[in-house]
Amino acid sequence: MDYAIIGNCASAALIGADASIDWLCLPFFDSPSLFGRILDEERGGFFRISAQEVIKIEQSYSFHTPILKTRFETRDGVFEVMDYMPRFLTSGGEVHCPSEIHRNIHVISGHPRIRIELKPCLNYGLAEAYLKRFPDYLKISSTEGEYNSYYLYSDLDFDLLLNGEAIELKASSYFLLSYHEKLSLINQEKIYLEYEKTKSYWMDWVYRTRVPERYKESVIRSVITLKLLMFQRTGAVIAAPTTSLPEIIGGDRNWDYRFCWVRDASMIIDLYARMGHVHSAERYIEFILGRMLVKKENIAVMYGINGERVMDEKVLRHLAGYKGSKPVRVGNAAYQQKQNDVYGELIEALYSYFIANPYHQKDFDEELWTVVRSLANKVALTWREPDCGIWERRGPPRHFVHSKLMNWVAMDRAAKISRVIGKERHAPRYLAIAEEIKADILAHGWSSELNSFVMHYESKDFDASNLMMLHYGFLPNNDYRIIGTVEAASKHLLRNGFVMRYTADDELGTPKNAFIVCTFWLINALYLTGRQEDARVMFDKMIGCVNRLGLLSEDIEPETGHLTGNFPQGYSHLALIQTAFLLETNYQWNSGARLFSSDVGRGTTKEPML
Repeated sequence: MDYAIIGNCASAALIGADASIDWLCLPFFDSPSLFGRILDEERGGFFRISAQEVIKIEQSYSFHTPILKTRFETRDGVFEVMDYMPRFLTSGGEVHCPSEIHRNIHVISGHPRIRIELKPCLNYGLAEAYLKRFPDYLKISSTEGEYNSYYLYSDLDFDLLLNGEAIELKASSYFLLSYHEKLSLINQEKIYLEYEKTKSYWMDWVYRTRVPERYKESVIRSVITLKLLMFQRTGAVIAAPTTSLPEIIGGDRNWDYRFCWVRDASMIIDLYARMGHVHSAERYIEFILGRMLVKKENIAVMYGINGERVMDEKVLRHLAGYKGSKPVRVGNAAYQQKQNDVYGELIEALYSYFIANPYHQKDFDEELWTVVRSLANKVALTWREPDCGIWERRGPPRHFVHSKLMNWVAMDRAAKISRVIGKERHAPRYLAIAEEIKADILAHGWSSELNSFVMHYESKDFDASNLMMLHYGFLPNNDYRIIGTVEAASKHLLRNGFVMRYTADDELGTPKNAFIVCTFWLINALYLTGRQEDARVMFDKMIGCVNRLGLLSEDIEPETGHLTGNFPQGYSHLALIQTAFLLETNYQWNSGARLFSSDVGRGTTKEPML
């Protein structure tokens, strides 16, 4: 997956090695695409800056930012394109992250000649756009489907641009593509100022982030990527900024990931809280509180970025799909599923928040305690019921072992929270239910024949999610059942150094590609069970598979190492960070402690740090 991501927590864009914007949705992550060539070479649309007489093109991120720099060396001169979406603090301390993208062109030497290819195809490539020239901008409007319009500003000649003619660069120039018509004057001075503010914002933000030294750059790129997946307006955290990038090229495991899964988002926020960055954790928790307005409300599996509970899934039949992989889907029917594991992930994140937060807000904490008790009561009523599991199987519900594990986590952490906040009288009940769940898992989820925990009760299938028992401290690391499960995963799920979620056939056929987060889970498990050198070797191989810009997708082809699936994937980058900390600091994630005891992530502004 040879793309870079730029973004500002309102939306994001994917840009290829040829400086072509091949994926952009405005104004927000879940809006219809303006450029979608990644899903259809012919109909998707793109915005490319190219040059004549090119000798070499190089691409990298500006130091510790999501600002993408593409350097063109041509026979006529050298220039750079700086792609970014503005994000910085205003004089009042508010975050400014408009729904727009800037493409700054900086001439380094000579008089290079560029060519602009602007092919907008709105509403997921439903039709080419209508372009209308105005004195100070070019208006881009939809011609089919729902009405959308965008505004392109530039100091270059629009006539040359629209005619596809070469443009000789005699000075630095810019493009500003916005969902909204701009009210202020757009000129080179304003563009330069917003570039410098954005650059300073990200460099300062990274400077305040503690990272391990050995894997510093990989962790920083991953932390920046996770930040880009956080929706500023509500605090929701999306799984990935794309839809329908296939798990298997040519297959139909193609899903829309531009939504907030409680599981994924809670684990990301759990990490942030443990690192001491409580502000981002608070934003997400406030988002969840807004969904659970009263005690009778149940938590959903996933939400839209504005808290929507319904995300109807439909197929866009006019699109060919990434490398011919149909269908292209928008929406995700997983919102209708029952996934009992989400209670555990959410309560675990709340536990980390209670432990990590040095500023106790009485009213806020009271609301959280109500949420914890409501979720724990729900688990007490439903943990015996089957569900669709962490892998969102679309077949009949089963008693998935991982879901039972997370029910145990929910009750165990609820008991710990009750002690932390001085409500010890609740702990015995929660712990009693936790012990009941554990006994059930040990009785029905363990196979003596396979010497491993299995995918679901009465099955003989292996499941990488059971490796998370070490992460959550379900059994001691030296327990024979833990050792057996780790060995079984190494033997049956490992493919050329990468780990499959499972290998059994499912409703869509036979899985072929490894799941990146599972590979990190096995690395952690190896390390925690004493095979530390094996873990380090495997980790070095895995981080060697990031793309040229340090990004990971959801899946990987075991034979080739090619990245597949939606991109970049928050879950994968989360796991990379966790593993890096484990290998360098021996940090035990089930300890309930912060990664660092210093005042990481605290600030005096209203900006939600990290």
